Amino acid sequence: MPSTCPCNPHKTYKTCCAIAHENIAAVTTAQQLMRSRYSAFVMGNVNYLQHSQHSSTRISNHEADEIGQWTKTVQWVKLEVLTTTQGLVCDSLGTVHFKALYIENGQLQIIEENSSFVREDGCWVYVGEHTC
Repeated sequence: MPSTCPCNPHKTYKTCCAIAHENIAAVTTAQQLMRSRYSAFVMGNVNYLQHSQHSSTRISNHEADEIGQWTKTVQWVKLEVLTTTQGLVCDSLGTVHFKALYIENGQLQIIEENSSFVREDGCWVYVGEHTC
């Protein structure tokens, strides 16, 4: 396990995303879930990626295997959270606009997404990219 958290180099993994990775019910905001998913990508934790995705959009085991293989071929650089809308402790939905920078085949790449999150069975989960 890393000592610093992939989502925030100013925090330890143990006091940041490990909390979510060990117990998704402990996630209190949409941004915390998004950050924990970023860290899961960095660490190749596809089980968490599946578990933290809404049941209606959850990736298949085959897709999870492909993502797991892909995460081993890239070097993650950093996460930038740009904005959040709702997604707080008392909310039931929210969005997080972010950029994730990584290097693939020697080239700097950027994923920029405005992600949608909802509560499902009391837990924050990722739904998909917010298109509105």
